[in-house]
Amino acid sequence: MNRILLLEDDLSLIDGLSCLLKRQGFELDIARTVREANIIWADGKYDLLILDVSLPDGSGFEVCQKVRQVSKVPIIFLTASDEEMSIVTGLNIGGDDYITKPFKLGVLISRINALLRRAKNFGTEDTEIISNGIKVLLLQGQVYKDNQLLDLTTAEYRLLCLLMQNPNIILSKEKILDKLWDSEGSYVDDNTLAVYIRRLRMKIENNPGDPQMLLTVRGMGYKWNVLN
Repeated sequence: MNRILLLEDDLSLIDGLSCLLKRQGFELDIARTVREANIIWADGKYDLLILDVSLPDGSGFEVCQKVRQVSKVPIIFLTASDEEMSIVTGLNIGGDDYITKPFKLGVLISRINALLRRAKNFGTEDTEIISNGIKVLLLQGQVYKDNQLLDLTTAEYRLLCLLMQNPNIILSKEKILDKLWDSEGSYVDDNTLAVYIRRLRMKIENNPGDPQMLLTVRGMGYKWNVLN
């Protein structure tokens, strides 16, 4: 049984989500403040987090940043705001998905199941990917450049894995979303995906301004270019 931590202060939404998630077979713990979430998170092991962005004592972004220091557990943000900068911020700090209120409960369940499948697939492989001086340890969820551990967000890690597993192949935006967000990723626009690519280049390229490994193929998509 998958265990979920829900951080939400709206009582009516808590009641609805509690019934739905438990009926779907999930084990659920609930926090109503950032402080409660930090305490509960420290005491338990979770397969997925659902974090409201606006809370009485802070933001779900704060919880995400703390969690990402030690874990790549999938994280979904709930928010009343659909502003692009807020969405980009949530994804950049390590969020995996972002749902704007009000939302259909069936969509949330689909997103949860998609992320759990992705996490399972990425967590059960025991192989390595090595290319261009970059080494990915799929079992550990770690990436090294010239034997130095890189600090990647979950989304950056998954994007890098996808590209490196398809060397010298152009992947379209639609292909990337299908693989990483299970076709539920329409909320990720060209600008957001470009942010992921730019941040990843900053961490893996020797000269991010003149990338040699992670290439943009204009009008077509992105490609992992094998140099040797």
